[in-house]
Amino acid sequence: MPIPESTTCVIGDIHGCPHTLLALLEQVASQAETIVFLGDYVDRGPNSKKVVSTILSLQESSTPRIVPLMGNHDFLFMQYLMGEDTSVFLQVGGIQTLESYGLTPNSSQDEIIEKVPRSHRAFFQRLPLWWQNEHAIYVHAGLEPGRHLSQQTSQWCLWAREQFFQKKTNFGKPVIFGHTIFDEPFITPSCIGIDTGAVFDGFLTALLLPSMKTIRVPNLDKTD
Repeated sequence: MPIPESTTCVIGDIHGCPHTLLALLEQVASQAETIVFLGDYVDRGPNSKKVVSTILSLQESSTPRIVPLMGNHDFLFMQYLMGEDTSVFLQVGGIQTLESYGLTPNSSQDEIIEKVPRSHRAFFQRLPLWWQNEHAIYVHAGLEPGRHLSQQTSQWCLWAREQFFQKKTNFGKPVIFGHTIFDEPFITPSCIGIDTGAVFDGFLTALLLPSMKTIRVPNLDKTD
């Protein structure tokens, strides 16, 4: 049965859990023409490198279309790769990310360049803050109420929480976001949150649009 061209699948925060991601993709990849990732590919989970490699492999195929967005953890890792301040990155799960690339907090810039593939570094550098199509606006954390989409800042797109989703602002389309963990998808007429805490023994959730069907898998990357 042909896939409707308008079907979009949105996937929440993955956080270094590649087996969980692959299990979810097995269920949703054939159901959507476009897959949007809401960011936070790295940190906390055991294999951030494999998560990024998986998404890059998906991008090489002609279908479905892959749209990865930037999350706050991806931004922090990008700062690390550029030799900028790493204190916050290391406090919020960055050590696990470094381990997946064979690095340590004391690795030199030469070691970083050697062990983080160029394609991975380019991946993080080109991640957009938001994307939209006929169904919704997609962003990692949230949007600033009263500000045009074209004027949104990284502070809001990557870090917003209650100041966004409790405002119930109408942006003309639903805003689909991750970043803030809910036990179940947070659904209102104006916004939908689908981070259900995969890396914290929750679930990795996908939302299919326009049907509003949710599909989720448990964490398959648990570590002792």
